[in-house]
Formats: sequence, structure tokens, C-alpha cells
Amino acid sequence: MVQKVAIYCRVSTADQSCSRQEQDLLRYAKKADYEVVGVWKETASGSKNNRLQRKQVMNLAQGREIDGVLVTELTRWGRSTIDLITTLQELAHWGVSIIATTGLHFDLNTPHGKLIASVMASLAEFERDLVRERVCSGLAAAKAKGKKLGRKPGQRVKADKYAPKVLQMVAEGHSYRQIARELHLSKTTVNEIVKRHRGTNVNSSRT
Repeated sequence: MVQKVAIYCRVSTADQSCSRQEQDLLRYAKKADYEVVGVWKETASGSKNNRLQRKQVMNLAQGREIDGVLVTELTRWGRSTIDLITTLQELAHWGVSIIATTGLHFDLNTPHGKLIASVMASLAEFERDLVRERVCSGLAAAKAKGKKLGRKPGQRVKADKYAPKVLQMVAEGHSYRQIARELHLSKTTVNEIVKRHRGTNVNSSRT
């Protein structure tokens, strides 16, 4: 039985307001006799990664400070099917459920929740296949037009972009796994950034 919940509201554009969502969720929480620990609101399109308020809610879940996250609908929480199933699995690992006012209660520790997760995982895989197919089709079309693809040798666009933040988080004591999850990088990329930085420092000290 969920007791403590975090309310999460999201709108896509600055000319929209979270007020309606907040009011509906507070009423729902009162009827369900949930204890609301706080309300987190943000403006971000469904495709954006940088949802700072959602990250704060995830941090509460990881710290076992809440039992559930209350949303009006799942599209307010998940950026995509893949993102939704990934965050649901993380929340389940911490014993936290997603509760939508539509009546859907996603607790992956129950048989019902596991069934839903299985279906969603299949949909996520289907979504990945569609994206992969579109990418391959686009690359083939570009090659047919004579366009040169790929980055130049030695170029690490994404790694170089995130290197300062990765190194800062390492210095603050974050694990590679935490850094990868926060910055949406692979653990391999994080490891390569750190190794490259340490190698540079060693070479500098020898000159």
C-alpha cells in the first residue's frame, strides 16, 4: 500500500500551466489517503532529456524517501516507450510505483505489473527497431547521393562535449553508473573520458 507519494506535473510549452494537473493530483491523493511529500513541476517537451524536476523525484525514489510517483498520465512522465520502461524498472528496483489518475498502478513487483512491463518491453524493442530501420534507410539514401558520413578520425563529439561534467562528477564521488545515467551516456564512454583525462595528466607531468 502506497503511503508517501511525490506529485509530478509537466507541460510542453511555456504558455501552458501545471495548475490543472496539480489540482487534480492533489485531489486524487487526498481521496486515496496518500501523504504528499511535495509537488514537482516543469516545462519540457516530451523529447527533452534535461528534466531536472523529474531527476529530483528519481533521487527521492533512489533514497527510499517515497513509495510512489503520482502523475495524471504516463505521457507526462515518460519521454518515450523506451524511457518509460527504463525508469519503471529503476523505480521498481527501489520499491517505488508509478500511479496515474487514470487508474493505472505500475508496481513491477506484482504479477499484473510484470505483465504490463513485459508488453511495454516488447513495444520498446519494436520502437528501437523502427528507429534503427529509419536510420539505416537514411544513411543508405545519403550514401547514394554521394554524401560522406561519419566523423573524422580522432573526433569524439559527444565525449568531448560531456567531458568537463563527467570529470566534475567523478571528482564529487559519483559512480560511473550514476554519471552514465544522469548524463545519458554509456558506462564505456564515461570510462573512456576518465582514462583519457588521466592519461593526459600523466603525460603532462612527464614533460
